[in-house]
Amino acid sequence: MPGTIPHGGETPKSGTETRVADVAEQLILVTNDDGIHSEGVHALGRAMSAICETWIIAPDRERSAVGHSFTMNHPIRAKLIQPRVVITDGTPTDCVMFGVLGYLEKKPCLVASGINFGPNLGDDVTYSGTVSAALEGTMLGVPSLAVSLNYPKRGNASGPAECHFETAGRVARIIAGQLLEMKLPRNTFFNVNVPNIPFEELQGFAMTRLGRRIYKDRVIRRIDPHGKDYYWIGGEEPSWHDDEGTDFHAMLENKVSITPINFNLTDFDTIESMQSWSQDLGRTIQGG
Repeated sequence: MPGTIPHGGETPKSGTETRVADVAEQLILVTNDDGIHSEGVHALGRAMSAICETWIIAPDRERSAVGHSFTMNHPIRAKLIQPRVVITDGTPTDCVMFGVLGYLEKKPCLVASGINFGPNLGDDVTYSGTVSAALEGTMLGVPSLAVSLNYPKRGNASGPAECHFETAGRVARIIAGQLLEMKLPRNTFFNVNVPNIPFEELQGFAMTRLGRRIYKDRVIRRIDPHGKDYYWIGGEEPSWHDDEGTDFHAMLENKVSITPINFNLTDFDTIESMQSWSQDLGRTIQGG
């Protein structure tokens, strides 16, 4: 296998952010959905390499909003482009499967996905390739987290905002260090959203629940130079319900949002409340 990762990264203070000696023989897998050329995945790689050996396995291009899709009908191509940096033509889920199931010589102790260029809040998690990579890591039995920076996708009158990937990287390192010392509940991973501000301005950490997005998408029809129809699905910037205790509310308070997510989507309350309904359905079968 290739040699030292070129990311470096400052050494955290002993006993606070990580316990490097305890994980010296372990390995962290980093991926994302913005692609290998995104600054965020390299910021996360630098942060994780301060903990232990770190490999970046990322898509060769942007794969935002691909969800939990993976490649079935054609082979995946992969290329080592730097020491411990691999690109593939697959999705974020492919990258995690590729690393965990055979490419890496040892099973990762952690999957870290991100740093996403933009938040993954509320209903976003159902579309996000970043979050789905952490989901796949969890399904494969590896502690996982997804990290996103609450960067505004659309600028304001003063131009684009400064992008604080290093803030998100430091936050990810703190949380990753804790994850390596604790045991998350089965089938659970962390979805982390970080305010786009300097690290020193953060107002703390908050355990949150998913909020609700208000999407305003629509189908937009256009005609190309050859007279053929094509379509965009999009619209205005989505808003949200500002409910206390949600990931959205934490962003408004300049706090890091940590949302535990379990991939079991069963609605247990509905099962209990509709038992009699299912029994009635059964009687219709018996009655012909």
